[in-house]
Amino acid sequence: MATLTFPQEGRVVEDPQEISRFLAGVGIWYGKFAGTDSLPEDAGDQEILDAYQGPIQQLMREGGYVTADVINVKSTTPGVEAMLARFNKEHWHDEDEVRFIVDGRGLFHIHPTEGPTFSLEVVKGDMIRVPRGTHHWFDLCADKTIRAIRLFQDKSGWTPHYTESGEDTKFQPLCFGPSYIPFQRTL
Repeated sequence: MATLTFPQEGRVVEDPQEISRFLAGVGIWYGKFAGTDSLPEDAGDQEILDAYQGPIQQLMREGGYVTADVINVKSTTPGVEAMLARFNKEHWHDEDEVRFIVDGRGLFHIHPTEGPTFSLEVVKGDMIRVPRGTHHWFDLCADKTIRAIRLFQDKSGWTPHYTESGEDTKFQPLCFGPSYIPFQRTL
């Protein structure tokens, strides 16, 4: 189950409809997709893309996406720390960031232009579209496992533009579900 957390307020939301309503209010599309349980754990990337061909094609038409791929990250993935370091600092993209979570979990931190920074722990079956220009960063949960379909408007993929704001240093980069606790810097 996805978890929306407002660390600075100590508030946690787990109801999918409430999560969708809040995110829509800040321009982020979030939804649940059925069918992930029917895929075998050892499904290949093309098998995953084929299984979701209908929804992928619809999203591509609606959002102007030109390509889709599958990212499969595990703690044993060569260079995983360097890969994650590209996205765990606050940044934005010139295009939408779209992910459909096939397996595993991750944590999107969103820093809206108005209002407090919040996090969304995404899990198997979740889909999220973070619009271009939205300040955010992404971390994997402690097990460092995620498999997701990604959609791109540019075949070269997302290029992060780092804000250097330091906002990302104020938050704990781990998933805890409802017990998520913000990072507290001590002096």
